[in-house]
Amino acid sequence: MISTTLGKGQKQKKRPGVRLWAVAVWLIVWQLGAMALGQEILLVSPVSVMLRLVELVPHWDFWGAILFSFWRITLGFLLACLAGTALGVLSSRFGPVRDLTAPLMGVVKSIPVASFIILVLIWVPSRNLSVVISFLMVTPIVYSNVLGGISSMDKKLTEMADVFEVPFPRRLRYLYLPQVAPFFRSACAVGLGLCWKAGVAAEVIGLPDGSIGERLYEAKVYLNTPDLFAWTVVIVLVSLVFEKLFLFLLDRLVARLEQN
Repeated sequence: MISTTLGKGQKQKKRPGVRLWAVAVWLIVWQLGAMALGQEILLVSPVSVMLRLVELVPHWDFWGAILFSFWRITLGFLLACLAGTALGVLSSRFGPVRDLTAPLMGVVKSIPVASFIILVLIWVPSRNLSVVISFLMVTPIVYSNVLGGISSMDKKLTEMADVFEVPFPRRLRYLYLPQVAPFFRSACAVGLGLCWKAGVAAEVIGLPDGSIGERLYEAKVYLNTPDLFAWTVVIVLVSLVFEKLFLFLLDRLVARLEQN
């Protein structure tokens, strides 16, 4: 059996997180700035934003918009994880696949999101626009990280697996997974934030009925700054909660596979 898991005496580095006191400081700065400006149409106070959120929460339209956007953006992200991983694995094994995929990924990474949104809107209904845009934005990140993780694997371990004719399922579980998992996790951490930014931007341009993007656009048109900030806070919170939950489940899954 081949395993590259950490020994008992080794400790994983603690990942940096957001400190509550730092959040409180910036909220105070925000409040003081809003009070000094005295123009809610330009800068609404955090207190007004929280009051507006309290007003929005009891309404079904509020939760319906969140579910509409969450389902589609999440679907695009998951499809990107699958496609990026598959292309990364194939590119690591077959040179022609890597040569064909590299220019495509380069183009996707370099084209502005707004251009992609407008182009895709020609072919895709606005209701599904955020799925495609989230998929396109995340796939190159997953692909690059998975390919990089496979390329940086310890060659001695793979050669030893070849010598002892270790079956592929065991190689995948005990050799490839421990070494590629950190790269995949890093790609997911970056992609989760990017897919929400790109997905909501696509909704603002495509204006599908019942989406968060439509709510943001309406707030901008009617100069409803409290609604604009309230929905922005919702996007940030939903994105953070989903990111933490997804990465937690991913870490638990990898740990369980390595232990069994």
